[in-house]
Amino acid sequence: MEWNLADMFEAVCDAVAERRAIVCDGRALTYRELDERATRLAHHLAAQGVGRGDHVGLYLYNGNEYMEATFAAYKLRAVPINVNFRYVEGELRYLFDNADLVALVHGREFIPRIAAVAADAPKLRTFVSVDDGTTEDLATIGATDYEAALAAASAERDFGPRSEEDLYILYTGGTTGMPKGVMWTQRDYFLSTIAPILTLGGPQPESPEQVVKKAEAEGGGLVMFPIAPLMHGAALWLATMIIMGGNVLVLTRGRRLDPDSIWRAVEREKVVSLAVVGDAMARPLVEALAAPGADYDLSSLFVIGSGGAILSPAVKEKIGEVLPNTMIVDSFGASETGYQGSVTGTDAEGRPTFRLGDDTAVLDEHGDAVEPGSGVVGRLARGGYVPLGYYKDEEKTRSIFVEHAGRRWVVPGDMATVEADGTITLLGRGSVSINSGGEKIYPEEVESALKSHPDVFDVVVVGVPDERWGERVVAVVQPRDGARPTLDALAEHTRHVIASYKAPREIHVVDSVVRSPSGKADYRWAKKVALEGAGT
Repeated sequence: MEWNLADMFEAVCDAVAERRAIVCDGRALTYRELDERATRLAHHLAAQGVGRGDHVGLYLYNGNEYMEATFAAYKLRAVPINVNFRYVEGELRYLFDNADLVALVHGREFIPRIAAVAADAPKLRTFVSVDDGTTEDLATIGATDYEAALAAASAERDFGPRSEEDLYILYTGGTTGMPKGVMWTQRDYFLSTIAPILTLGGPQPESPEQVVKKAEAEGGGLVMFPIAPLMHGAALWLATMIIMGGNVLVLTRGRRLDPDSIWRAVEREKVVSLAVVGDAMARPLVEALAAPGADYDLSSLFVIGSGGAILSPAVKEKIGEVLPNTMIVDSFGASETGYQGSVTGTDAEGRPTFRLGDDTAVLDEHGDAVEPGSGVVGRLARGGYVPLGYYKDEEKTRSIFVEHAGRRWVVPGDMATVEADGTITLLGRGSVSINSGGEKIYPEEVESALKSHPDVFDVVVVGVPDERWGERVVAVVQPRDGARPTLDALAEHTRHVIASYKAPREIHVVDSVVRSPSGKADYRWAKKVALEGAGT
């Protein structure tokens, strides 16, 4: 067996066929049922012409269908593509075309948005619609009902040979704000990201067969609940690890974070590990536990983990107060690097630190490794198992995936320094991206949206610290003569252009936006204005 995700998935399903695999809002699927449903979906897609190398979009909220569709694509040697369900039409139009989608598995409620952009994605011809309680007309886009498709398709596992060189692609935001597809071979993706989480830092598996044996011998006891959207890498990585480990994946279809329903699911399913994305999710969950009358049996809960955004010290302290017997684990990684490890603590200024792994380094401006204790600030880099590059973006690939001293590195832009004891202190993105609730937000696209408002002459967007979201979006606005733009008006306007979570939460009006002689925005000045309230 090779390091192929479908091959390993099928082998694990055979080894632990009658174990629970997924529990979604109380409905349980065994590994045998999960594999059969994925197989049936794969046959339906194949009958529509989907095959090796084709890209299948997953435009879904969390649910068992997300994992079924993921593995159905792998079974065909096709590539599942994550679609952010918060995107508006302009963003979807770009992604559908850039990703070369030929098929889309989607929530029924999204049919109007799909219909509005499908004509601009000429390769997209197959639609499979998951029932979500809405009544949108499937005929609008010629979609097939998901359950009907499965019922009519074969359950026979009669697929051809696959390869560990088959692709895994994860779409993530780019520096211009448009999403970019990070391409991995399935081998490198699994060994860089899934295997280290699966082994909890222990020895890496030496073969796919060893992964299956471990699932059979040691799996089944862990009940794990990632509450973040599976459209994000951190949640999907964890969900994949849970399945490959033969354990139980708990999911909820909830559209918004509902602390009571989350804690009731933890109580009901005896969840051992709960995964969140930073303070944006952890704070309301913890506050619900501290509320008068809160009464949950959380005796099974052993670990709260965060991926995609690091928990603040204040929130960690609160978790310790309300869940004193629960371990807190912050994981670090990026779409371009995969899983890189767990945060070991914070420095004197509250910045996260973690241990230097064999394949991780901090490189200076010359591409050489920063010496521990030197105080030199460099770019965090990863070698070893790294992606092939960005899909259809050779220029960006050359800038982020570099070779030095005979070794290939991925250098996505995190700035860091190496302490004398070998720990790495993260200093933040070298770019000006904003991390709000685990979502990457790029100022350029928010600025572009705001500039289309008739009252805005110029604008610079920055992120400032926020207790709940990690950072919030702030706009420093130069209005047109005689105009008096308001936050409500600008935010409402922005939500019609880009996803609502990117809209500004605060504005500061100034007489003139400061720019460099070349016309580039002065983000340092803008952040000072935002933090000090100058010009309001």
